[in-house]
Amino acid sequence: MAAIMKFLCIAILCSLIMGGESQHCNLNNLKITQSATGKSVQSRQEWKVTITNDCSCTQLNVKISSPGFQTVGPIASSILSKSGNDYLVNSGKPIYAYENFSFTYAWATQFTFKPSDSTVACSAEGNY
Repeated sequence: MAAIMKFLCIAILCSLIMGGESQHCNLNNLKITQSATGKSVQSRQEWKVTITNDCSCTQLNVKISSPGFQTVGPIASSILSKSGNDYLVNSGKPIYAYENFSFTYAWATQFTFKPSDSTVACSAEGNY
């Protein structure tokens, strides 16, 4: 019994030293929702897209995919910029643990957005 307890304590300590939950954070922790704002731009419905990082670690260089994405109003490249077949969010700046990032676009129907890439940043001392 003592050997099992010693092993468990060492395993927990190693996990904390190696960044805690960073190995558990991935694209599945980026939740994307959207809703109609009730406004229209050039007679098209405006949609608000919210990306939520429900991970205990920061995620940066977040990219999302949305095949065929279009908008009638411009979106600043610092908010959403084309990066190959994907879109880089917020110039790659961090979406901190349990925080949101939002942007709006206008089109007759909503597009589907999915996380396609990110970099997870965790430290043993805490999040960035």
